[in-house]
Amino acid sequence: MPHSLTLQPIGFIRSSMSVKFDARHQPDETAAEQHFLELLPGHSFEQALQDLSGFSRIWLIWWFHRNDTWKPLVQPPRGPVQKRGVFATRSPHRPNPLGITAVQLLGIQGRTLILGPSDLVDGTPVFDIKPYIPAYDAFADESSGWTGEVDALHQQPPQWTVCYSDLAAAQADWLACEWSIDFRPRLEEILSRDPSPHRTRRIKRRPGGSWMIGCGAWRAVFSITEQTVHITALEPGYPARFLHDPARTDLPDREAQCSFLLLWPENS
Repeated sequence: MPHSLTLQPIGFIRSSMSVKFDARHQPDETAAEQHFLELLPGHSFEQALQDLSGFSRIWLIWWFHRNDTWKPLVQPPRGPVQKRGVFATRSPHRPNPLGITAVQLLGIQGRTLILGPSDLVDGTPVFDIKPYIPAYDAFADESSGWTGEVDALHQQPPQWTVCYSDLAAAQADWLACEWSIDFRPRLEEILSRDPSPHRTRRIKRRPGGSWMIGCGAWRAVFSITEQTVHITALEPGYPARFLHDPARTDLPDREAQCSFLLLWPENS
């Protein structure tokens, strides 16, 4: 057997989700979302797509392109703080960072596939497409291991109430109105379930007793009183020296963060 294999992407995901925080770990199948898989030209992929439009769902095989290390034990984002074997999870930190996703197929236009709710961020390389066949691909009665216990916990009502200070609410409204950046639904989903420190959920304690959660390119600072999470302020995820460094050209939401600091310089 060869020690390495060579794979070439057949296309790339195009989506408004540019950071991992935007992508739910399990897509909301009821959401009115559209994402796109743009296949590469010059490979007769138009012919390869023939007859696929009759399927309402497809499998995508893709690459975790933002990960370059793997771990035998990982801490899943859902459930209690507990490490599990990577092969018992869908963690991106794998020996070969391959992912699979069953996604709704809403339509095909030339070499572009229109997809429904998805957990893939913009730029994800896709290696293959396969039709989802319910009679062969769905086994509802099989055991789901440790994830069944976690699912049972998540079916219970959220245990924490999330509220915003006047400052945090004004900052969130400004981001949504001026830049179409709104991570509040995902933020509230996570914190209402469990605001305790968690590496994968990017929740950390700060000096002075406050807490911080990473929200993609942003941060939310919060405190906890009994069963209430008080979000006190939002912050850029990058320091001002990074945002104003012309050599750093790949920072997400860079212009928005620079504008944010003009209004709220204390967050620099």
